[in-house]
Amino acid sequence: MENEFEKIERVKVAALDEILGKKFPVLDDGFIRVIDYMGSDESIVQAARVSYGKGTKKVSEDRALIRYLLRNRHTTPFEMCEIKFHVRVPMDTWRQWIRHRTANVNEYSTRYSIAIDATQKTSPTQWRIQAKDNKQGSDGFLNEEIGKKLSQREEELQNFAREIYQERLELGVAREQARKDLPLSTYTEAYWKIDLHNLLHFLSLRMDSHAQYEIRSYANVIGNEIVSRWCPITWEAFQDYQMNSLSLSANEIKIVNAIIHNKIDDALKIAKELGWLNKIENRLVRNRERNEFEEKLERLGLQKPW
Repeated sequence: MENEFEKIERVKVAALDEILGKKFPVLDDGFIRVIDYMGSDESIVQAARVSYGKGTKKVSEDRALIRYLLRNRHTTPFEMCEIKFHVRVPMDTWRQWIRHRTANVNEYSTRYSIAIDATQKTSPTQWRIQAKDNKQGSDGFLNEEIGKKLSQREEELQNFAREIYQERLELGVAREQARKDLPLSTYTEAYWKIDLHNLLHFLSLRMDSHAQYEIRSYANVIGNEIVSRWCPITWEAFQDYQMNSLSLSANEIKIVNAIIHNKIDDALKIAKELGWLNKIENRLVRNRERNEFEEKLERLGLQKPW
């Protein structure tokens, strides 16, 4: 009987191996680093072709296949790649991060260990103003004089909260209870393992310009510094087909066609039927869908017809 054992070498990516364990700083005291990974661009191609060992196709054909898979939303081959990160992140940012439930997570526990003695601090020029047309976003910054006062008060609050926490510990209060008044700016740490398909979904949301600055800072490091090294062909396709592309609804396509063919009345009719042109005191009523479409028109180099 022939020996059925076939020695298979673990896939390695030299560019990623070079930064294993390296801490990429994020915000004022956060970081992200790669602990381990499995797979590469080659693994995606291998899975798509249901083959074994190294692929027999040319690199150019591998690239074309990966781009086809991503372009047509064939997600399973991308799930063959996984990566594990070690992150240090403020707790309020971590709340947003952990909503992505398609990962394996183990977080630093303040029931067993003393809370990390670090909090995210805001510089006087970085206090953002609440956006008037977006309840979950910001628009611009407060002036530096106000910012100095806010930063000073922030420091006082963080120091006082830490003092109270330390006092409780010294008096023998259980760690699980002593921690309850720590601010959300306190840093936590976690191991976060995720497959490439779900990681790209995370990045598409969190690298977006509308995402909150803090989590966008982490996403930019993951994408530009890590995924670009790990799976460069996939990263290129992701940039082309997701991050730098446009998605148009059926009605948006109709309006674009009307604008291109100079049928402005037709474009206005469609927009009116969609409720985009409702007015109060001769001013257009706020409409998020219309605003998003106007951004698309600007990227296409087209003037809005209203």
